[in-house]
Amino acid sequence: MAVLDLPRAADLTEASWDRAHERMVEDLRQLIRIPSVNPPDPPGSDGELRAARWIAGALTEAGLQPTVVEPFPGRGSVAARLRGDGTGGDPLLLLSHLDVVPAPAAEWSHDPFGGHLEDGYVWGRGAVDMKNLLAMELAVVRLLAERARAAGLDPAGDPVPGLRRDVLVVSTADEEAGGHEGIGWIVREHPEWLLAAGALNESGGFSVEVGGRRLYPIQVAEKGFAVYRITVHGTWGHGSMPREDNAAVVAARVIGRLATPGAPRITDPMRRFLDVLSRHLPPETAKALLASAMGDGVDPARTPDPAAAGLVEPQTARALQALFRDTISVGVVRAGIKYNVIPGRATIDIDCRVLPGTSEAQMRADVVDRLGSDLAAVCDVDLIIFGGTVESSIDTDLYRVLEATILDHDPDAIPVPTMMPFATDAKHLAALGVPCYGFSPLLMLPEERYFERFHGVDERISLSALRWGLPVLYDAVRRFCG
Repeated sequence: MAVLDLPRAADLTEASWDRAHERMVEDLRQLIRIPSVNPPDPPGSDGELRAARWIAGALTEAGLQPTVVEPFPGRGSVAARLRGDGTGGDPLLLLSHLDVVPAPAAEWSHDPFGGHLEDGYVWGRGAVDMKNLLAMELAVVRLLAERARAAGLDPAGDPVPGLRRDVLVVSTADEEAGGHEGIGWIVREHPEWLLAAGALNESGGFSVEVGGRRLYPIQVAEKGFAVYRITVHGTWGHGSMPREDNAAVVAARVIGRLATPGAPRITDPMRRFLDVLSRHLPPETAKALLASAMGDGVDPARTPDPAAAGLVEPQTARALQALFRDTISVGVVRAGIKYNVIPGRATIDIDCRVLPGTSEAQMRADVVDRLGSDLAAVCDVDLIIFGGTVESSIDTDLYRVLEATILDHDPDAIPVPTMMPFATDAKHLAALGVPCYGFSPLLMLPEERYFERFHGVDERISLSALRWGLPVLYDAVRRFCG
């Protein structure tokens, strides 16, 4: 190792990693205690701005000069830059978001904004989505900044010894509502904060048990989304005289028709996923997984359960099946004003996730077709928001670094490129041509129900998963930027 090379994670002492881990866990707990809920609750609250300012304070303490912006009231985002010597190429972007979805406290066993540490887990809203990666990214930046300070340099402006690329750190507001008041604004007003050779973001790099093997799906693509409001028109009346055109009853029929799974389709990202699995899993296991995702050959909407076959956990099976079809989930249903008044109007908000190749017009047509001519005649279908699919190439130096780093830390691993069923801020980065990879490395216990914790009750992350992931993220940054 040359004098100015960045040290590998293995070159640092266990004691130094333990200290970094302890501080990272405390950072995560502090971030969870800032209720950066989106939409703001109560309206007008500034949780995202307070979270941005907290991150800015931590970066300032590390020696950087962060910038906090508030382009919309209470919607804060933060950006900073750690300098390399410029010989390695364009920067690496460490991306995260500050906002979280609401958390119904009455349903939780722990205060969702308490940041409790119990039973080997950090509990709270954002522990999984995605303040865990934010805390890991902050820990990596601290380690790099400390290297500059140890050499008598100023991390705010001097290149970090051994760092050949700049490292950009950006954490944004509003991701959970499409990102238009967070990263979308930054893309328009400060693209220089985001322009990079590639970005690391949420939702990938964590382990999943499949057929007795440990897979690490690295997100290279994500489904698009289309949110619709269906307005059901019925007839108002007295509750003592039931009628078929009760809007609530009609809404129930609408929901039933929308709940049927759609036909499967293999897209390019999932074809690459299957190609990797076919090389690393026993043929019968790979074949069974594909059959589980695609259908039974008679009714393509009916899928065998890979969880029942013992191949994967139930939540992983649901995610897998969602990656081979456009999906519709009912989110909010509203009807009625009083128990004895038959409602003449109902609304249903649905969350559609679309595969590459499915346009908004095609998704809307599918929704109307599912309703059938009878229900479509009494329903209006209005688009609320749409976001297209995103895909990044696996033929990049950054992707190869992520694969190699996972294998360095877990030689039995199977890194695999994949698509994720949900959306991230990567959609906005695509407008700048910046490839983005989901990489929040975590070694999960086989019994972990990780996918269920995204937006779920009792969201939590294990200390052991974080302890494994921090050196992995550090090494990925080191290999790409050093």
